[in-house]
Amino acid sequence: MTVAKQSVSARPLSKQRLRLWLRLLRAARGIESELRERLRKDFAITMPQFDVMAALARKPDGMNMTELSRMLMVSNGNVTGIIDRLAVEKLVQRQAPATDRRSFIVRLTPKGASQFAVVAKAHENWVDELLAGFDAAEADHLIEMLGGLASSGRGETQS
Repeated sequence: MTVAKQSVSARPLSKQRLRLWLRLLRAARGIESELRERLRKDFAITMPQFDVMAALARKPDGMNMTELSRMLMVSNGNVTGIIDRLAVEKLVQRQAPATDRRSFIVRLTPKGASQFAVVAKAHENWVDELLAGFDAAEADHLIEMLGGLASSGRGETQS
């Protein structure tokens, strides 16, 4: 007597959701790994450096280290090390605000903004290449379905 493989629909929903989580995780890690390697190889920067520069590019007036840490969801210590390395390359600058000499406002330098624009365009092209198997409708559908997942389970959608 042969035992038939349990059909997908017969699996408990909790098991299906666990499989979904594992697939999402594997896909995200694979894409991230490829992007990390390309950033390192093509631009000699790390993913955390790219993330910091991306955050600063969205705030041309700069931000303090606490804001930057919160935005990136990492510790102040991690951000400080990244900022130190970017400052050595003259890609970011630190400036103490007149109102608080204990904190610094960090912003991209003109060199940093220019370099980031090049790296960001390459990054966009790489992501486009890595997700080329999805047409516009499929991408929109996935974006809609996954929209609120990170913040509230199946809450409202986000872009």
